Order: sequence, then structure tokens, then C-alpha cells
Amino acid sequence: MFYPTFRARRIRGKEAFRKMVRETTLTANDLIYPMFSAFGKGIKKEISSMPGIYQQSIENIVEEAQEVHALGVPAVILFGIPETKDAVGSDAYADHGIIQETIRALKKQVPGLVVITDVCMCEYTDHGHCGIIKDGDVDNDSTLELLAKEALSHAQAGADMVAPSDMMDGRVMAIREALDNNGFNHLPLMSYAVKYASGYYGPFREAAESTPQFGDRRSYQMDPANRLEAIREAQMDIEEGADIVMVKPGLPYLDIIRELRNYTNLPVAAYNVSGEYSMIKAAGKMGWIDEERVIMETMISFKRAGADLILTYHAKEVAALLKKGM
Repeated sequence: MFYPTFRARRIRGKEAFRKMVRETTLTANDLIYPMFSAFGKGIKKEISSMPGIYQQSIENIVEEAQEVHALGVPAVILFGIPETKDAVGSDAYADHGIIQETIRALKKQVPGLVVITDVCMCEYTDHGHCGIIKDGDVDNDSTLELLAKEALSHAQAGADMVAPSDMMDGRVMAIREALDNNGFNHLPLMSYAVKYASGYYGPFREAAESTPQFGDRRSYQMDPANRLEAIREAQMDIEEGADIVMVKPGLPYLDIIRELRNYTNLPVAAYNVSGEYSMIKAAGKMGWIDEERVIMETMISFKRAGADLILTYHAKEVAALLKKGM
């Protein structure tokens, strides 16, 4: 029987060969772990749609952050559940707000851990939208002032990086100017540059208690059908001073991650969002998939598409699996 000169299986035949020619690699340094900090004491409330993920009071956040750091995951990103919410999300930029106090505790007790903060209003407003409401919609320019105040308050509390997720036009420039004008020109900014209006956010809204009380977020988050718009959004944020650009969600938008990777030489992040996490967990619980294998394959897909960083609720699991040689 005739065979071609090239036989792909020659290299696939040994594990050592497969490792030697592997094109895409994943390490714990690629991971960022999202955490939900809740006002109060003694709180560790599992999110029903996200097994293994919790709303936690600061002392429990610190304990888990120590575990995260010990596993080799270099960074966490913080989301806050405040004591009270109001129309202008005042806890978001309060000196002693939930995130500000969490930052201080983490920097004191886990000093080697990079602390990134999500900058948005939806977790802090009583209406659940990402800014100030005027005439039934979020008012872009008045919201910029609050986002800048929030980011600056995070920096003053000791954050290592801020990450605006609101999708207001011009927010990167507003935040960059606020930081630079107050002595934080060294602080990097990771922009949720390409954030789609997605059905994959459902479990997160339970976790962050941020479901909109009316309407939806389609007037400021992107249409899932659009590809070229993603480049325009990223270009705007890069021109305004973003240091890292993110695509969110991740799995349904691997093509967009690749588009962005081809467009810019800045670091690109992918957010493996709550719905993606929950689907794997549910299928794994039912025995329909090999959960560990699917988790690792998912992470590799982000890296192969071009992501440098992966925000994922699987971060601890992935770091542990990497230590085992998976």
C-alpha cells in the first residue's frame, strides 16, 4: 500500500514527541482568578449556579487568596457586594467601600498577589445598570466622572491594576487622566475593550447581585453579531491609554480574540465567563464529559486563539492540574 512521505502519526506516537512539538502552552502565570467580596463577617455563601465559587467576607477572601497565591496563580480580580446600594453607586468610590477595604486587607496579608479591580457601577447601583440613569438609559458622560472616581479610589487603596468593564465611550481616557493627575501614572489599566451583550453572564449576575431592574444592557454592550466593531472598540481604548485589552465572553468569541491578537501587539486577555464555567460544571456533575480534560482543553483554546491572559473561575483547578502535569 502506498503512503505519503509525511506521516503525521510518527510524531504523535510518543508523549515525549508530542510535548516537544507542542505549539501552544499554558502556565499558571496566564491565569487571573475572579473573587466576590461581600460586606460583613463570617460570610462564605456558595453561588448556586457556580459550584465552588463564593460570595465571601474579607477574612475569607484573604484565606482563599492565600490558597490562590500558593498554587502559583499571580493575580485576582475583585468584584464587590456592598452593604447598601443607591442610584449613583456611592459605595463604588467610597474610601471605606467593600472593594477598597478588601484591597487593603489583601495587600497587607498576601503582599505578593497582584490585585486587580473591576471598575463598574452595576454591582453598586440599586437599578443594576452600569452608570447614572437619565431618561431610562445610562448617561454616558456623567457616568465617566463616577468611573474615574471609582478607579482612583481603588488606586489609593493599593490596587495593582484597574479594569473598567462598563463599556461607556471614553472611559479609558477619563480613568487614565484621573490616575495620571493624582500620581498613579505607573498603574496599568486592563480594559474590557470588547464586551458583548451576552446570555453567558447569567450566573455572574447572581454572584454579583447585579441583575438590571429594568431593560437590559444592549445600549452599551456590543451586539454578538459584530466583528469589525470589536476592532473599533479596541482601537479606541488603545488610543486612550489601555495597557491590556480584553474580550468577554471567551468561548463564543474565539474568532474575536484572534482578530484582536492580529490587530495589536498589546497583551490580550480573555474572560472565561460564568456561564461557560457553569456549563462545564453541570455537564461534569452529570458525567457527560471528562471535566478536567474539558477544562484544560478550554484553557488551551484561549491561548491558541491568541490570549495572553485568561480570567477564569477555573483558575485554582487549572493551576492544580498543571502541577500534576496535565
